[in-house]
Amino acid sequence: MKVHKRLGMAALLALIGLTLAAAAVLPLRREAGPWERGQGPGSRGAVGVIRIEGVITDEEAGWTGAAGSLRRTLEKLREARRDSAVAAVVIRINSPGGSAAAAQEIAKEVQRLRESGKTVVVSMGDVAASAAYWIASQGDVIVANPATVTGSIGVIMQWQSLEELLEKLGVQSETVKSGPFKDMGSPLRPATPEERKILQGIVNDTYEQFLADVAQGREGRLSPQRARELADGRIFTGRQALEEGLVDSLGNFYDAVRIAGVRAGLGEEPQLKELGAETPWEMFFSGFRALFSGKESVILRLPEIRTEIKAETDRGF
Repeated sequence: MKVHKRLGMAALLALIGLTLAAAAVLPLRREAGPWERGQGPGSRGAVGVIRIEGVITDEEAGWTGAAGSLRRTLEKLREARRDSAVAAVVIRINSPGGSAAAAQEIAKEVQRLRESGKTVVVSMGDVAASAAYWIASQGDVIVANPATVTGSIGVIMQWQSLEELLEKLGVQSETVKSGPFKDMGSPLRPATPEERKILQGIVNDTYEQFLADVAQGREGRLSPQRARELADGRIFTGRQALEEGLVDSLGNFYDAVRIAGVRAGLGEEPQLKELGAETPWEMFFSGFRALFSGKESVILRLPEIRTEIKAETDRGF
């Protein structure tokens, strides 16, 4: 057993050492090439690319706020607005949705980017629904794949009631609170009629905010009345969304790039500039975090890993 313990620790130390060595030999920030700065031969600018992937949330993705977090997305949009070499932006979205407040923050920066005079084209991936569509609706042009899942315009609030289960297990709960509504949404008891009214009001108000942004972003292409009719939570394929006026065109990422380039006067094959790419240090810390945090932490799983190695050794692999 001691041999396996030493092997496990040696492997861990070697992994950390290799990671540190890789970070040491890489520059702190990679220098962008001429094509990325939009300053290559004969260039008049570039199309910036911003990626929004995964659940939209205010939670930081890693110790450094790596790509995908709300903060980094806002930074990318502001960078695009301020960069004179960026004439247009393609926002590539592949997200099932997420936080309404986070979507609002991003949507507001997309609006400001458009107001700065730069074309914004949204390219939808596998899915761009709910909060992701909230953001997408603020683009000048939305391009979806025919099979993209989008729409799902609506707001939902859910929780589970465990009262009967806990009762069967003989578990009793007690709550001390400063006001009658302080424990709204508690899984330990059913919601009261008054609580349901309050929560429904929150859902309704957030829904109206969502709908207002969609109607404003799609003005001239989707009437407010039709937007409300479609905003019942249903999802659409990209092709169905085109028929309903929720998107403007069918195509892939490069079709979106072509549209952005033409609208910005850069031609059909414009130069691209990836905005907000992770630095070597950010990639290092994102990987380092996996060693120490979360359920899949390598450190936390060392006993399990040693047990698995021993079991395989005993079986002779």
